[in-house]
Amino acid sequence: MKLWSGRFKENTNELMDLFNASIDIDSRLYKEDIEGSLAHSQMLSKIGILTSDEYKQIENGLIEILSDIENNRVEFKVTDEDIHMCIESLLIEKIGVVGKKLHTARSRNDQVAVDLRLYVKKEVKKIMLLTLQLMEALYQKANDNVEVIMPGYTHLQRAQPIRLSFYLMAYFSMLKRDYIRFSNAYQLMDSMPLGAGALAGTGYETDREYLKEILGFDSIMENALDAVSDRDYVIETSSDIALGMMHLSRLAEEIVIYSSKEFDFFALSDQFSTGSSIMPQKKNPDAAELIRGKTGSIYGNLISLLVMMKGLPLAYNKDMQEDKKQIFEATDNYKISLEIMAKMINTMTFKEDKMYMATKEGFLNATDLADYLVSFGIPFRESHEIVGNLVAFAIDNNLTLEDISLDKYKEYVIDIDEKVYEILDIKNCVESKKSAGSTNKKSVLKMLENASKWLEEK
Repeated sequence: MKLWSGRFKENTNELMDLFNASIDIDSRLYKEDIEGSLAHSQMLSKIGILTSDEYKQIENGLIEILSDIENNRVEFKVTDEDIHMCIESLLIEKIGVVGKKLHTARSRNDQVAVDLRLYVKKEVKKIMLLTLQLMEALYQKANDNVEVIMPGYTHLQRAQPIRLSFYLMAYFSMLKRDYIRFSNAYQLMDSMPLGAGALAGTGYETDREYLKEILGFDSIMENALDAVSDRDYVIETSSDIALGMMHLSRLAEEIVIYSSKEFDFFALSDQFSTGSSIMPQKKNPDAAELIRGKTGSIYGNLISLLVMMKGLPLAYNKDMQEDKKQIFEATDNYKISLEIMAKMINTMTFKEDKMYMATKEGFLNATDLADYLVSFGIPFRESHEIVGNLVAFAIDNNLTLEDISLDKYKEYVIDIDEKVYEILDIKNCVESKKSAGSTNKKSVLKMLENASKWLEEK
């Protein structure tokens, strides 16, 4: 018999039982459900609805159920409907009529709201920790490779020479924003819905402040109607995950590209590569490709949540049962992607010579030459055109800008001298950038110093 079956004259159809049940998904919330029920029963005892003996029976029963679940002594069934009904039924079965008092002053609406909020809070904390671990990996690789130079790209075309450390710290900056977003999301979700009842509050003089303290929330949700219908925190967490996963996907894409023979800049560890079933020579960057691929699924989780909620009237609707599947999938995929990426970065090596040689091709020093010509009083737009002509000349004659004779340069700028070749030196090009946040050594060392301080504070 279902715990809500009093007003029904017929049993639900078996197909409806299957369609209605969420136990296969929300059984994951068993710890949070028991945590919430322990707090609720403690509060009921405090306000005199439960005697101390009744509270002790409920407490012991719930702790035993927790042990039974964790030791695989509980079989979740479709007839249980959801984790909340399952645990309540198990409690009644275990301690009898006293178990029926647990649901006093509570609805499944605020019960699931507090369970899921507790769960997402824990997941966000785990995500923040994993984000820090990946940031540590990027910082360490950047710190170890300050002198390494590589091509920087726009449109996937060689553009200007940069430090490898500068490149890695760009992703560090992205992840720092991700961390801050999750921290902000955590603060917003740290408000307790339990005690809201079904939607209008409850006729019992409950102590929600006491519940808040037991469950470790920062505040209580002020409006009961909002408390049971709010899933903003689920959507915001999913959105932050989608944005963070986009950053991982961009890095994964570059790992795939830069580890190919066509670039040959990065070398992945065998631990995070796979082979081919037919081509013995292959070493595939599957870890990076899977991160890139899972990004699409995570976007789908976010869109599903947004579409699910966009037309729902207040307060709780059964549609909201679908929220758990989406946030569970998103958090699971994001956590393992963060962990894999950190380990992949930690075990990755860089081919310094290959990267440096690549800066010698593609005229990556052309912008520096244009800037240098400005020092002769030539407007930048004119110097840009002059260098464009020189690049065209070099291409036609299979030369680099460094190979062009001084006489040729003097055809454009009569006062130019041998210093032009210092300006064109790749290492000098990297070091010549003077603006804050640029790729010169002093700027990169400042980034690393700031990153180290920030990580130490977390």
